[in-house]
Amino acid sequence: MRLLEWQGRAILAREGIPVPEGEVVASPKEAARVAERLGRPVVLKAQVPVGGRGKAGGIRLAQTPTEAEEIAQALLGSTLKGIPVRKLLVVEAVKPEAEHYLGIIVDRSSRMPLFLYSPKGGVDIEEVAKESPELLKKVPVPPLEGPATFRLRRLFSLAPKNLQPALIDVAKKLWSAFLRYEATLLEINPLAECDGKLLALDAKVIIDDDHSPGPQFEGLAEEVVDPLEAEARRAGMSYVRLDGDIGILGNGAGLVMATLDLVAQSGGRPANFLDIGGGARAERVKAGIDLILRDGRAKVLFVNVFGGITRCDEVARGVVEALKGKPIPVVIRLVGTNEEEGRRILAEAGFVPVRTMEEGAARAVELAKEARCAD
Repeated sequence: MRLLEWQGRAILAREGIPVPEGEVVASPKEAARVAERLGRPVVLKAQVPVGGRGKAGGIRLAQTPTEAEEIAQALLGSTLKGIPVRKLLVVEAVKPEAEHYLGIIVDRSSRMPLFLYSPKGGVDIEEVAKESPELLKKVPVPPLEGPATFRLRRLFSLAPKNLQPALIDVAKKLWSAFLRYEATLLEINPLAECDGKLLALDAKVIIDDDHSPGPQFEGLAEEVVDPLEAEARRAGMSYVRLDGDIGILGNGAGLVMATLDLVAQSGGRPANFLDIGGGARAERVKAGIDLILRDGRAKVLFVNVFGGITRCDEVARGVVEALKGKPIPVVIRLVGTNEEEGRRILAEAGFVPVRTMEEGAARAVELAKEARCAD
């Protein structure tokens, strides 16, 4: 369950993590009212569950209530990365002296939560990890032990000494929210220094869909459902938009997640998560590829299928049908039931599958880089 920013911000505030003053609104008049009440410049932020809102024009500064109303009029009812904007978060504008990143994820490799911190906030943490890995600290936290102070001191070793006590305090509160809401991801980016205090200027929260019942979850729900994700669900698939340019299609959540990891480790960025499910026939494979292509961000398609109850010949037929007349480069790894027949179908259509996931991920990343250079 992916929460919108205003929902995540409410969770942080309940844990005692400071956030800028503001409200969520659903009309231009409400936006003007909040701006007037705050009596200072405000930032209007489209409430959609996607990254890169600022670059896409979904975060705007308004100096006056009248300007806030005009911006709200333009944003509400529009679409951002294909998702309708129905609500805005209107908050006081602040001028950070510095921006940090702080987050917790479930790390599958270590099988425990992982704290992430960087003194370089306000940008995608993936960019920091790639371009300035020395500015990203990672500290695993054994669940039964929790974030002991010595671990947090190690986490914040890159931070200014005078700021470390405040950062440790925020990290402990973030850990409390992570456990209470059974999150798989909880991040603040940026965590800003403003007038000697820390403010959470943005919040991203993903809650485990299989979380246990509890009063803390009352009223929490995904308010905005991506139209492509809803379409995929109706077709028996699981689809999630990501921020990269390599389209991923596989069968089984574990295999798709492993594919995403391999692409990232090879220096690429997945454009989506798409699990076509077990036993998918050619029609579903075609529908899945159509979804990725309609999303419009994938420059390369990486199909990674291990056939068990899913037959490789059906996957191959779906791939060939979906890509007729489509110029997008494709990398295919096809192993398992009816593999030879699947390879024959692909060969007749001019496709040459790779043998391993690792080879496929490296090739997909290479093709994506070539496509970016061509642009």
